[in-house]
Amino acid sequence: MKRVIWTFIIPFLLFVSNNVSAQQSRFQWKQKTEDGYTYKYVTNDPVQTRFYKLKNGLTVILSPNKKQPRIQAYIATKAGSKTDPKDHTGLAHYLEHMLFKGTDKFGSLDWSKEKPLLDQIDGLYEKYNHSTDAAERTAIYKEIDRVSGEASKYAIPNEYDKLMSSMGSKGTNAFTSFEQTVYVEDIPNNVIDKYLAVQAERFRNPILRLFHTELESVYEEKNISLDNDNRKSTEAIFAAMFPNNNYGQQTVLGSVEHLKNPSLKAIRAYYNTYYVPNNMGIIMSGDFNPTDVIKSIDKAFAGMKSKPVPPYKFEKEQAITSPITKTVTGPASEYILMGFRFPGAADPDAQLLNLMANVLTNGSAGLIDLDLVKSQKLLGAGAFPYVLKDYSMLILQGNPGTGQSLEDVKKLLLGELDKLRKGDFSNDLLTSIVNNEKKAQIKLYDNYTSTAEQLMSGFTSELDWAKELAYTDRLAKITKEDIVRFANKYLSDVNYVAVYKQKGQDTNVDKVVKPAITPITVNRNVESAFLKQINAMPEQDIKPLWIDFGRDMATAKLKDLDVLAVQNKNNELFSLTYHFDFGSWDNKLLGLAVGYLEFLGTKDKTSEEFSKAFYKLASEFGVSSGNEESSVSVSGLNSNFGASISLLQDLMHNCVVDEAAFKAYIERVKKSRANAKENKGAIMEGLKAYARYGAKNPFNYTYTDQELDGLKAADLVTVLHNLANAKHRILYYGPQVVTDLVKNLKPLKHNDLPYFTIEKGVKFEEKPTEENKVLFAQYVMKQAEVFWIRNSGLFDKNEIPTVAFFNGYFGGGMGSIVFQTLRESKALAYTTYAYYGQPQKKENHGMVGAYIGTQSDKFKDAVNGMNELLNELPESKVGLESIRTNLLKSLASERITGAGILSSYLAAQRRGLTEDSRKMVFDKLPQLTFSDLKAFHANNIAHKPYIYCIVGDEKDLNEATISDLGSIQKLSLDQIFGY
Repeated sequence: MKRVIWTFIIPFLLFVSNNVSAQQSRFQWKQKTEDGYTYKYVTNDPVQTRFYKLKNGLTVILSPNKKQPRIQAYIATKAGSKTDPKDHTGLAHYLEHMLFKGTDKFGSLDWSKEKPLLDQIDGLYEKYNHSTDAAERTAIYKEIDRVSGEASKYAIPNEYDKLMSSMGSKGTNAFTSFEQTVYVEDIPNNVIDKYLAVQAERFRNPILRLFHTELESVYEEKNISLDNDNRKSTEAIFAAMFPNNNYGQQTVLGSVEHLKNPSLKAIRAYYNTYYVPNNMGIIMSGDFNPTDVIKSIDKAFAGMKSKPVPPYKFEKEQAITSPITKTVTGPASEYILMGFRFPGAADPDAQLLNLMANVLTNGSAGLIDLDLVKSQKLLGAGAFPYVLKDYSMLILQGNPGTGQSLEDVKKLLLGELDKLRKGDFSNDLLTSIVNNEKKAQIKLYDNYTSTAEQLMSGFTSELDWAKELAYTDRLAKITKEDIVRFANKYLSDVNYVAVYKQKGQDTNVDKVVKPAITPITVNRNVESAFLKQINAMPEQDIKPLWIDFGRDMATAKLKDLDVLAVQNKNNELFSLTYHFDFGSWDNKLLGLAVGYLEFLGTKDKTSEEFSKAFYKLASEFGVSSGNEESSVSVSGLNSNFGASISLLQDLMHNCVVDEAAFKAYIERVKKSRANAKENKGAIMEGLKAYARYGAKNPFNYTYTDQELDGLKAADLVTVLHNLANAKHRILYYGPQVVTDLVKNLKPLKHNDLPYFTIEKGVKFEEKPTEENKVLFAQYVMKQAEVFWIRNSGLFDKNEIPTVAFFNGYFGGGMGSIVFQTLRESKALAYTTYAYYGQPQKKENHGMVGAYIGTQSDKFKDAVNGMNELLNELPESKVGLESIRTNLLKSLASERITGAGILSSYLAAQRRGLTEDSRKMVFDKLPQLTFSDLKAFHANNIAHKPYIYCIVGDEKDLNEATISDLGSIQKLSLDQIFGY
């Protein structure tokens, strides 16, 4: 799904300094020429990145990684919403959408016949854009709709997705942010030339076809954002913080007014201005030879011509001398955001921002972590750096507990800043931060996808890779005095923006209304000559590599405990998990107990001291309880393996009751549960559980508030001690061989007493779906969300290949039948999908699931559209072969390694399998036909009863329309949540 990147909080690991010093001596820029191509590189770069600049100005960044025969590829343009024209905000984003529509060579059945109609549509949109008369605009749009319908007869929707699917690509996507628009693919390494041929063509001459239906998808995306309180709060803080910069003056999605008045002429002008090679970069990380790849890229993109790119100019922001406050209302729970302005990424001070944020929040031992979260003074709190080119921000977030006002939260957050300015933290904290950042870098550079993402971000933010690599070296030189001086320079009690997110109804929302759109033609069974040409290009086969559990996983015994291990030969990171075959269904207290552990210490060490000790070791631990399984895990650096294990075992065995923490914890649980009732996603999850299991289900299997009040702290601690003394298996991924591991590892249970045993508790079973029914939950929102559920048969391993093929074809991606029909053809949704979900355990039932989120005024059409597809499966020979090829190539190039082998083994065990199920798919897929999919559809999906889970606003929905679907049961929040 094409998406906008607008993360609520975006932590950045690496920052740049203009200060070249001895700290960076290990990382120096060098230059080399090989086979006629000159590149720059940095000495001691762990990912061996090469930086090329081609003759036309195109930047190429290549980082080889041989661990998987795949490549993460980004094509990035250094332009985003910040460079949108003032009178056409949102333009960069919907241009991103249009870059998936093809060119004059692909995406078209007959370009000579399509072009005149598209030219006519161009002119109509210009008239529409300049008209202010309502009747005239309606008439123009009706004509746009008519001509677009004619033009669609010559279009091939989603041919780009079919091209990439046929290569075995995963994660086809794109995103737009403030100063970047990025196009994303993860491809097998044997299709580089195919990929480059398609991308070069894609950016050569993009055609803005199928515009009005795609624009309707952008409208849907905008309406979704109007229901998102987090997004509205973030936009509010940016608007107040940056009144002179487009960071604050306009949003990524654009204004409703501008979305209603698009101009294809303006879109082309933007493309011609910013989509030029000297403003673009191709970034790849994966299994390839850079010397060969740079030649291929140069050949493919040599036709692009450089041209000057206008610089973005803005008026300098004035200093904030008194607090600026804004209020955002919405149905979600309350919180406060506080923002402090900092210089942009290239400023020397930027390197200190991340370190200072870590002093406040690092998830374990920061000032806010210990003083506000660990002590339970707030329900939640944190500090997060948000770094951009022109300016940066430090954002503080605080969630109130029971009885707290947002003013109370603000005072507590400001109090932590006061401690920071006074230097009320230890020097050890800075050392611990450096150790944890080093561990983070090891993890970052071990994975080809995260490496590519980091390099891409550095390119669009214009950061210096040598300085980024030297980040931890620089951190080690920074002193407590540096942090205190920095904090006093930028943080005061008055120079901030505060956004109060309050609960209530937003009366100022102006949604994008539904235009009259006639469904366009979907040419499913045709393909362009270009697609055939690309598919005919030669490629070397990649031999699949399946997991052999006997070969790839070592086994041993630690006393009478099973140990399953995979050796990490890449770096010094380890992870160890104690895995238990019981969960919260067996003991309802278990889920509460593992949450309570976060606030407990022992007789010798406080909870805060445990947090500091784990963080100092650069280790993390976690205890989790699922429905039927539980785990205790720890991960970190192998050099600290023994100390980390001992620390975890000490806490598990020796934790003691803390009555004050227990009282605060129970209030915290109550507040969190109350907040969940205000979250539409949680409400939908509750409806889905109700649909699958009935009125009593895993989602509402919990305590009432009155029952919580009757619990005792000692009971929870007993549960934790029992967990530590229960039988389990040990899962290990790390540098040690299994024989050394079992010699040095102490069992979790230290005593000679029998293992604690737990009787199996309640078991929830899926109920047969026997009639059409509607489960409705009221929620004030502009959209309506519908999820179809049907419980199906027991697990059958022979269906694994058919299910994989069916899901890809029917509803699993942008090239699927569901997506093409409901979004591309009918413009009824931004997000829609459908699938058959096989159970995770052999004794459980499968499920048919389908989803659509749509405007309330499209509800009837959207639901009817999905029902048509659930009842009748359209045939697309082109789509079928595209999905088949994608699955075969994806499976052949996929490598499950490391801890993934252990989790795959457990998953196979749950299903009663002894081999890698991917091999079953790969072997059978070539023989499967459309008849097999149609038979599966008929047996499991078509003309069957469904339960419709609907979250929406009653006043905007027609009850008669809903009742046509089945008998309506309006559920209260108490019924859904169980409290």
